[in-house]
Amino acid sequence: MLKKIFSKSIVRPVLVAVPVAIVIGSMVALFLWLLNWAIQFRFHHTWLLYLLPLAGIGIHLLYKWYGASAEKGNNLIIDEIHQPGAGVPKRMAPLILVTTVITHLFGGSAGREGTAVQIGGSLANLFAGIFKLDAADKQIILTAGIAAGFGAVFGTPLTGTIFALEVLTVGRLKYDALLPCLVAGFVGDYTVAAWGVAHTPYHIDALTGGNLFYGHHFYWDVLLLLKTAAAAALFGLASYTFAKVVHLIKDTFNKWIKISWLIPVCGGLIIIGLTFLIGKPDYLSLGVSPEYPGAVTIVSAFQQGGADLFSWLWKLIYTAVTLGTGFKGGEVTPLFYIGATLGNTLAGILNAPVSLFAGLGFIAVFSGATKTPLACTIMGMELFGGSFVLYYAVACFVAYLCSGKVGIYSAQRRV
Repeated sequence: MLKKIFSKSIVRPVLVAVPVAIVIGSMVALFLWLLNWAIQFRFHHTWLLYLLPLAGIGIHLLYKWYGASAEKGNNLIIDEIHQPGAGVPKRMAPLILVTTVITHLFGGSAGREGTAVQIGGSLANLFAGIFKLDAADKQIILTAGIAAGFGAVFGTPLTGTIFALEVLTVGRLKYDALLPCLVAGFVGDYTVAAWGVAHTPYHIDALTGGNLFYGHHFYWDVLLLLKTAAAAALFGLASYTFAKVVHLIKDTFNKWIKISWLIPVCGGLIIIGLTFLIGKPDYLSLGVSPEYPGAVTIVSAFQQGGADLFSWLWKLIYTAVTLGTGFKGGEVTPLFYIGATLGNTLAGILNAPVSLFAGLGFIAVFSGATKTPLACTIMGMELFGGSFVLYYAVACFVAYLCSGKVGIYSAQRRV
């Protein structure tokens, strides 16, 4: 009887999702701890930046010797869900974890979402083999692995659930994986919390004139909504620019530099040169913790004067060079930085609340780059509260519509 129940199409993936998410959450917790250590270590040993080109060679060789198909990263997992093939290699999880930590240890500008998603996909594929899942259930568990990794790394389980469903095909959700993804997202997040790893809190200041809606404050203002839509169009343009620049840098270096290990060397030298040109290290690494008092970070962007006029552009360039020349990590946290600092700048121009527009940019640039407006709207509620949900939705969907057809995931399909 239990075997019959376990084999049912809905129950089995849900039950498998629990141990999968526990292992993914544990590995993500380890990754976040190592990442924080690497960033803090570089803060106290700033000379490590000068070794970034050598770190790039090391990353290149690791993928050349051991990477195989793992080089495709998130796109490999998306492809495998759409059309199962050779599978996701087990080595992907430890390889992306180690190389992302190396990237941040030496100052490369990258994120962490890509690492968490690849950890999730790799471990989910491993468990699919252990439990001898058929092709349909394997696709669901791979999708749940994305949900667990994303929900665990940002502390946003609902966002992780919808992101995993929404990112596969633009304009369509894979509903058969909803329940396993929901279970995986929450279990992954709770596992990280159980390991004592905390996430960075973000806060949008309250505004006057809020209305009560079922006992909760709900803000809306026609003029502010119009300003939000105008800013969202620019957020969408920033998303489009980021995706195009990353692809352009990658294609240009691959075309003109035939010795492959020289590509990350050139990327590392460009990052070092830009840091000398600007005169401060604010755009290196993750951009969440300040290297010195007054540094521009995602958190500081929520405050008046917490970002420079072109902080968003510098972070875009730094990250595009880092990822486009072969260093490893995710795109999403840099997109948060780009969006929050651009929102800070636009708030001054449009005479709008700084923390609100930083928060809107945070989620809207991410929405345009990944083509996941629903997930990003939910992320706004999970991170900032539900009082400004109308603004979240307007910002995310307008940015999505204004970001063109180019996204950061080439394996994404369209309806």
